[in-house]
Amino acid sequence: MVETVRWERPVSSPPDAAPAGRSAFTLRRCPIGVEPAPGDRVLARVWAPACRSVRLRVGPEERAVALEAEGDGYFSAMVEGVSVGSLYRFQLDDGPAFPDPVSRFQPDGPEGPSQVTDPSAFAWTDAGWTGCGLRGQVVYEMHIGTFTPEGTWAAAVRELPSLAELGVTVLELMPVAEFPGRFGWGYDGVDLFAPSRLYGGPDDMRRFVDRAHALGLAVILDVVYNHFGPSGNFLSRFSPDYFTTRYKNEWGDALNFDGPNCGPVREFFQANAAFWVDEYHLDGLRLDATQQIFDRSTPHIIQEIGQAVRGAARGRGTLLIGENEPQLATMATPVDQGGCGLDALWNDDFHHTARVALTGRNEAYYTDYRGTPQELLSAVKHGFLYQGQWSRWQGKRRGTPACGMPRPAFVTFLQNHDQIANSGRGQRIHALTSPGRFRALTALTLLGPGTPMLFQGQEFAASAPFHYFADHEPDLAAKVETGRAEFLSQFPSLASPAMRAHLTRPQDEETFRRCTLDHAERETHAEVWALHRDLLRLRREDPVFHAQGDGGLDGAVLGQEAFVLRFYGEGGDDRLLLVNLGRDLRLDILPEPLLAPPVGRDWTPLWSSEDPRYGGCGIAPVESSDGGWRLPGHAAAVLAATDGVPDEERGEDNGASAQETHG
Repeated sequence: MVETVRWERPVSSPPDAAPAGRSAFTLRRCPIGVEPAPGDRVLARVWAPACRSVRLRVGPEERAVALEAEGDGYFSAMVEGVSVGSLYRFQLDDGPAFPDPVSRFQPDGPEGPSQVTDPSAFAWTDAGWTGCGLRGQVVYEMHIGTFTPEGTWAAAVRELPSLAELGVTVLELMPVAEFPGRFGWGYDGVDLFAPSRLYGGPDDMRRFVDRAHALGLAVILDVVYNHFGPSGNFLSRFSPDYFTTRYKNEWGDALNFDGPNCGPVREFFQANAAFWVDEYHLDGLRLDATQQIFDRSTPHIIQEIGQAVRGAARGRGTLLIGENEPQLATMATPVDQGGCGLDALWNDDFHHTARVALTGRNEAYYTDYRGTPQELLSAVKHGFLYQGQWSRWQGKRRGTPACGMPRPAFVTFLQNHDQIANSGRGQRIHALTSPGRFRALTALTLLGPGTPMLFQGQEFAASAPFHYFADHEPDLAAKVETGRAEFLSQFPSLASPAMRAHLTRPQDEETFRRCTLDHAERETHAEVWALHRDLLRLRREDPVFHAQGDGGLDGAVLGQEAFVLRFYGEGGDDRLLLVNLGRDLRLDILPEPLLAPPVGRDWTPLWSSEDPRYGGCGIAPVESSDGGWRLPGHAAAVLAATDGVPDEERGEDNGASAQETHG
């Protein structure tokens, strides 16, 4: 038996509810795809405007069921005798059959058949979870395939309590949509609705999210809405209108968000954004390389993606983070102010200047940075360093004014997946700098007013590198290897024959395996773990740092490699964060008003990166008995304003009289 089925977008009702007077079977979770219905039936719908006919090929015998043409390129049917777990494909005209563009699972990878799944069968326990917003978050970027030796959702669950104890609040998953091969970063995804079979089944991912929520951890997903992977993508077989030649994309064909027949394409990506929130209870998304999402229409597709996420959350808090290399502040400007409405953007400028300060190297795209105290101060106070000035490296102006963005809207980090891999040998930042500098800028990152982000293993100085790895068929793998080497050749130090001989091959399984974390290093590197744990506790529990600069924030350069940040608290409850990346600095004269304590208060040591618990060399007083200050080299310290000695007990009157005498 075949029934014609039309999809209708739910407005405020749950996806499995029906408007009054209509059959529940007329509503779908997604505009196209195959979804289960009661009684071993499925709703099948596909957009294939270039085809005359579409058949559903289902089961091991590949039983063929013709779908009826709806018009506008859509074909649909209610198909009997198809149970959850059945395998199927869509046959286009009389040609070959392909996986479902909205497949919920590909058990044999992108080239294999799709599988019917039932998202409503999972027993969630997070009914009391209210989601998350932007303020107060600490993000942790993770790659499921290398997070544990097993590389599965189930194994990753084992480590979640430690992350909650550390003080992480948001897990940012690198892309998990199905991609070809045995391993990869996930940015070559081709089945955007299907969690990769490499990490487990759909319900394994749901158990991960459910457990994270039970521990107070939000989960957001890195999604790639700017291109599809080079192999295993069959969308153009259903319609060439998914893609466009009007724009040049860095990684393949650009997606058609504003050209002819773009409506179903826009709907596809809006549905995908809502799908992760609806069917997997995710708390938001991180949008990869938004500068390659081309759309000259109004509203911008990113705005509609954000609205889809928030609509699917049904009142729960959500978090939308974007990567935007040109640093266009409009990406994170509210919709009612003409922006795209993202909550936050990655701050590459903070990373770049911090890396130069840590390593002393400013090759390639680090050319425009000096790693000076002033750059670090400006990145903390203003977010982006380039907000429309000329970039010498890029040969054009970079960025737009970001003065209206709140400080938490800048995601700050010392490393991420790209930047570690771009070191050539996959070395993490702690291996490229001194322990003292690493501790000092960790303090700046975790106590600063931005939204801090850690990359997996950073919290215990993981010894595992993080290389670029991707498993492709031989011809494509060779091209990827060559392209990767050419990209890294922008760094003169990586372009030499000697260094190129040491670059890992992305397609080698050993390259992938070497990136696996050893969580036992939380114990062997306990000092680094304690550093991150204590800083995040200070950020969370100290009212001034927790306010993320709301009370006011200022800074000053104190020396060639030293600076101070002053966080203003209520009623004079201020904090100083002193950072010295150079040698010991003695300040015998203090003509800097930011160092003056509030009236009636003194500065009291609150925290030091040189504490032996963190592997430091011991804590020495910042203020000396003669009134001068000593800032230890390669260190950071926090001072708090506390009730001080009354002026008359300080001998302030004697000082005033002496001044008058000399006058």
